[in-house]
Amino acid sequence: MRIEQLEYLTAVIRHGSLRRAGEHLHLSQSALSEAISGLERELGVPLLERHRSGARVSREGRDLLPLMAEILAGVAQLKAAAQDHARTNRAIRVGTVNAGTSALLVPAVREFSAGHPSTTVDVATMLQADIQESLLEGRLDVGLVNAFPGDDIPATLSQTVLLHGVPAVCCRTDDPLTALDRVRVDDLRARPFVAMRPGYLMHRLAQRLFGESPPPETFSTDGAEMGKVLVAMGMGPTILPDYSIVGDPLEQAGVITARPLAEEVPPVMMLLLRRRFDRVPPAVAGFEETIIRLAAS
Repeated sequence: MRIEQLEYLTAVIRHGSLRRAGEHLHLSQSALSEAISGLERELGVPLLERHRSGARVSREGRDLLPLMAEILAGVAQLKAAAQDHARTNRAIRVGTVNAGTSALLVPAVREFSAGHPSTTVDVATMLQADIQESLLEGRLDVGLVNAFPGDDIPATLSQTVLLHGVPAVCCRTDDPLTALDRVRVDDLRARPFVAMRPGYLMHRLAQRLFGESPPPETFSTDGAEMGKVLVAMGMGPTILPDYSIVGDPLEQAGVITARPLAEEVPPVMMLLLRRRFDRVPPAVAGFEETIIRLAAS
């Protein structure tokens, strides 16, 4: 049995087909199928149901997924521990959707780095789906994502709630919307709007709120940070978690502000995600403790 065989089967389960898994792994379908066939012969159970129209994961394969994920997490942990011994400077890889970057992540990186001078923190801005996939594959150590209650988070990832909030309207302080106690969706429909691109939580919420009647002019952007810059430049308001607005340098400078929505919206959370370990690497545990403490303060 080879570790890559488990990785291949896990990829097929995650992506739903041999074709999509092969594209992700940069392998041909035949090579991928042959590797999994070898694993089936060794385990003595069918892992794929093969048909003329294609192949899909068998019930046995799905039943074995938690154990395979545990084995792969253990291998990733072993590699990380070996790297810790092989080099003095440890790098923590953090993926973030950046909604809390200014108010939370930046202070956490600054404080952690001051106490751990031999450890670097590598921060990448990514979509939530990419963060979760990178965590599962061991390419990230920690992820920060936004989520609504009930959103599906893989069971193989540990999750900690860092911030609680509600979606709010982010607008310039000289915007007429600031005169309103609460902003209605119809108020937003009547003017240009800064929207998040697909893949962001606030894109999903905006689609639900606007339905079939979106604003006449919409500017799309990646992530809260650029969204706030466009708001500050007068391109229009946007909808963000309130914790992404309050405490932001642009908010503290009096350029942007937050107003609640009149319509009922679900609460939103910022989650810290990481792979489940029997023994959390010391550097990751130290960073996690720092950001959790700052979020609670």
